[in-house]
Amino acid sequence: MKEIRELKEYIELILKKSTAENPYWNKEKIQSGKENTWNYIDGCMIYAILELYKMTKDQKYLDFSVEFVNSFVDEEGKIRTYKVEEYNLDNINPGKNLFTLYDLTGDEHYKKALQLIYRQIEEMPRTPSGNFWHKEIYPNQVWLDGIYMAMPFYMEYETRFNAMRNYKDIYHQLLNVRDKMRDPETGLYFHGFDESREIFWADKEKGTSKNFWLRALGWFLIGLVDTLEKMVNQIYHEYREIKTMLNELVKSLVKYQDESGMFYQIIDKKDDERNYLETSGSAIIAFGLLKAVRLGFIHEKYKVNGEKAFYGTIEEYLGKNEQGELQLGGICLVAGLGGKEKRDGTLEYYFSEPVVENEAKGVAPLIMAYTEILKD
Repeated sequence: MKEIRELKEYIELILKKSTAENPYWNKEKIQSGKENTWNYIDGCMIYAILELYKMTKDQKYLDFSVEFVNSFVDEEGKIRTYKVEEYNLDNINPGKNLFTLYDLTGDEHYKKALQLIYRQIEEMPRTPSGNFWHKEIYPNQVWLDGIYMAMPFYMEYETRFNAMRNYKDIYHQLLNVRDKMRDPETGLYFHGFDESREIFWADKEKGTSKNFWLRALGWFLIGLVDTLEKMVNQIYHEYREIKTMLNELVKSLVKYQDESGMFYQIIDKKDDERNYLETSGSAIIAFGLLKAVRLGFIHEKYKVNGEKAFYGTIEEYLGKNEQGELQLGGICLVAGLGGKEKRDGTLEYYFSEPVVENEAKGVAPLIMAYTEILKD
């Protein structure tokens, strides 16, 4: 199949151009002009590469991942550039790869690094109702992105190393997100929530931001899928309720799928002329649907939706540039709320963010979705 052949060629190109010091896929870091740091963008890409290794058993994928991660994690389990006291949920995400590398290699320094990251979980500041702040610089704020960044790691650590002592905490945080961030009319979730109602972008009554941003919805979707995957299902009530949350979200999301298979940057505003089919969110949803079907979390009928999103994204945005090299386009570089840029969560804001090529927020989930296709 032409689409798969080109994707495989593209993956090899991306890896050939990337090192831990200069990852070709991390446009944010490249544009900053600063040294690379421990970050969630690279974490997503290494996760995808490790999934490729699991499927293909091609040693080059494992070797690349080990070399990349070991450039940050030393023999004592210390992580270069990582600081617990930044209390940034994004920095937990790359820790998920340490579980895999520990299992594959048996090297103890990965377990020591896992314990270091878990210390951040233990110390995270929380909202009055008990949720982790998204970052220390965003007090009392919960973002959908943070569910994916932290909860799968938290759940896996509890399951493997902490006798499931904090399962109820994870469950409670997810219920809070549903209670406070879900729109009952559409079944979609707002990008952010400020429990204090003080930040300028938050609704003064509900505390939520204004719109349904595609990539945040995608992160939340796979946050639920990956958290369920790492959970012991004998904890029946909590397991069943999280699974219900997932099914409700999937049912709501697929209503907004475009005939191309993709989804729009602001998922429910298809008719706005400024809107566009966005790669990262579409690929994340493709991965989430395919994985959730494989694991039996959602009905198998949604496999068609996942495949349409995967192939539709390739058809729309994977192609050759003027130099004859394959590139993946249509990727929203970044979007957030507040901060020094005063990001206000309006439609104008989301449509103003740069759209780029070859960025891991789009590349990694497309590879992740590809590994689910391979597992079929």
